[in-house]
Amino acid sequence: MGRRAHHNRLRLRAVARIVETGGIVAYPTEAVYGLGCDPQNEWAVHRLLALKRRPIHKGVILIAADFTQLAPFLQPLSPDDQTRLAATWPGPYTWLIPTRADTPYWLRGGHDTLAVRVTAHPLAAALCRACDHALVSTSANFSGHPPARNALVVRRQLGWSIDGLLPGSTGGAGKPTEIRDLRSGQLIRPA
Repeated sequence: MGRRAHHNRLRLRAVARIVETGGIVAYPTEAVYGLGCDPQNEWAVHRLLALKRRPIHKGVILIAADFTQLAPFLQPLSPDDQTRLAATWPGPYTWLIPTRADTPYWLRGGHDTLAVRVTAHPLAAALCRACDHALVSTSANFSGHPPARNALVVRRQLGWSIDGLLPGSTGGAGKPTEIRDLRSGQLIRPA
């Protein structure tokens, strides 16, 4: 393993440890930098929402390296729904999927669905694998401000209010991922 690859693996593990101890981290995704934390850590999610100035009733997006990291939050899927998702994942497609009854309010907000994505971004997926679970993923900015597209902008906008930063290039998409409702197929947010 080269020196740079070794350094990147160490940085990835360090950022994953920050997530595991309740921290908020920024990382590149398909279009913009995301802010994330452990979705099971209520305190961390509330802290992230306060940092973003985002109301809890809106809910959040979870990203994962594979569907098994999302399954604990979602109702079982029909074979047709599984096929529909498999055609778009991993990739820049976020789906609203009905949640299990015990999915925390701090994730789903005032909805009976949860926005989820199996990311194709290599660093975001690697961070999910290093954490061994899905991550909350919301754009790295204050509500109403443009999302950050590089690490420097993350630091300028959010300063030291985040606990860790995984630098890297975004996936190059021009807009945040499209969001569709799995039940209706309705486009909620175009890409």
